[in-house]
Amino acid sequence: MPAFRHRHVSRKINPQHPLAGKKVYIPTMGEGSPECFAACFRWLGIDAEPTPTSNERTQELGAKFTTGDECYPAKVTVGDFMRVIEAPGFDPKRAAFFMPTAEGPCRFGQYAHFLRKVLRDAGWGGIEVLSPTSENGYADLGDIGSLFVRGAWRALVGGDTLHRALLKTRPYETTPGAAEGAYQESLRDFCDTLESSCADPGCQLRSLVASLVRARERFRRIPANYDPEAPLIGVVGEIFCRLHTFSNEDLVRRLEGFGAETWLSHIAEWVAYTNADVERKLRLRGRTISLDMLKAKIRSHVQLADEHALTAPFQEDFVGYEEPEDIQEILDLAWPYLPASGALGEMVLSVGKAAYLAKHGADGIIDISPFTCMNGIVSESIYPKLSKDYGGIPIRNFYFDGTQSDLDRDLGIYLELARSYREKKPFQRTYPAYFPQPVG
Repeated sequence: MPAFRHRHVSRKINPQHPLAGKKVYIPTMGEGSPECFAACFRWLGIDAEPTPTSNERTQELGAKFTTGDECYPAKVTVGDFMRVIEAPGFDPKRAAFFMPTAEGPCRFGQYAHFLRKVLRDAGWGGIEVLSPTSENGYADLGDIGSLFVRGAWRALVGGDTLHRALLKTRPYETTPGAAEGAYQESLRDFCDTLESSCADPGCQLRSLVASLVRARERFRRIPANYDPEAPLIGVVGEIFCRLHTFSNEDLVRRLEGFGAETWLSHIAEWVAYTNADVERKLRLRGRTISLDMLKAKIRSHVQLADEHALTAPFQEDFVGYEEPEDIQEILDLAWPYLPASGALGEMVLSVGKAAYLAKHGADGIIDISPFTCMNGIVSESIYPKLSKDYGGIPIRNFYFDGTQSDLDRDLGIYLELARSYREKKPFQRTYPAYFPQPVG
């Protein structure tokens, strides 16, 4: 299939734009997503790159500039931003640190304010902290706000899709490293395509879909021995910690080392939830029929259409791995345990997604959260009842603060429980066509 040829563009923002001449640093979270997000900024004419991959120096600097009362993701992100500052040639006048925000019970909503205080106290108060939100119409981004919203969504969906392809392939590869190689090549292809894509939304979408078609073919060429007996483990929890491999001690790869496959909750799920929550708040305020509600409905409709288009190349490959068509399905599954109108944020998503994964044949659920995370603690109190309601599926919380020990031992014991459950589970898994038919 010939590659789709898109028109290369080289954008330049207005010299008076608040980000003109600056480089945006994006905190590294999930694999691939920061790179795609940075490519979206560059498509808009703004220099951008992810922060360095987290390491021991991240922990050292994070501990130095935090008090210990903050959650682990705050420590990690502060540490990574401080590593950017200490890098040779860093120019604070040209730097902007991207730190998104959110409402709800999670301390994440305070990260941007906290980062500004840390920088100010350390003598770096002149560094801009970029935290655009829908509440201010993305005013921090000036006249490119609307382009950013749609382009960033496409970047996130593309990054999620490539990572989903990696996770469903890597446990079964017969040539070590082949899946990772295909993933990295596909990620570079997608980012290059996005960065140089044309301004017209339809033209851009076609070029991104063509990139994902190329990615699909790379993954399909990987020699693999798909084993239907491998346990499938759903992974939920706090969004940063479950996606950030350094923070969670590379738990997904450790599970694969024990012969398991993982179904990981990605970033797009959170965006869909925040969209639904905007509509919920409008209804509470008596604004069901309003311009703001119309805008919210249109945004959700457009994003869903883009998501369908971007994931379509992998439709056959993702049979049995389908994400909910509507986030309301997750909220409904959580309702008997944590009503979404009373409990907010990741605890609702974790509980609802755990039920969803159980219904779709998962052999176990792992919740990854930072130590002292309220979302993780509340969810953990719910899981025993949920487990009982879904045939005794084993659900285990893992908390992280950078001081883990015996993780492999705990995972080995847990997977024995998962293998035992799969022999009696009430919900059977659907397998894609490339899997051999399971026996029994």
